[in-house]
Amino acid sequence: MNKFERLKNELEEKGSGKMKAFGNSMLPILKSGSLLTFTKKENYETGDIVFCKVKGRYIDAHIIIKKEKNKGYLIANNHGHENGWTGIIYGAVIAAEYQNKTIYTKQ
Repeated sequence: MNKFERLKNELEEKGSGKMKAFGNSMLPILKSGSLLTFTKKENYETGDIVFCKVKGRYIDAHIIIKKEKNKGYLIANNHGHENGWTGIIYGAVIAAEYQNKTIYTKQ
């Protein structure tokens, strides 16, 4: 089981989970190697950083930039690249730690 499937299962079973995310697509909000804490929510909003699936690919930490009733959620990185629309969101980032320091929180 890969890290995405493990996190997906944790969110479905427990409602929360943690995973390290790598890459620079969310700089300066998140740094590569950050330990992210996710929670499952009833509703997701524009500005939420989410773990989702877009076009069959897992996206571990990108932002919701638009929300439309018939289309779902438009997902993008923090540099303007749009991944696409999805209706599949597993959880939202509520905290990020980097080198044992909290660098992001959202409740």
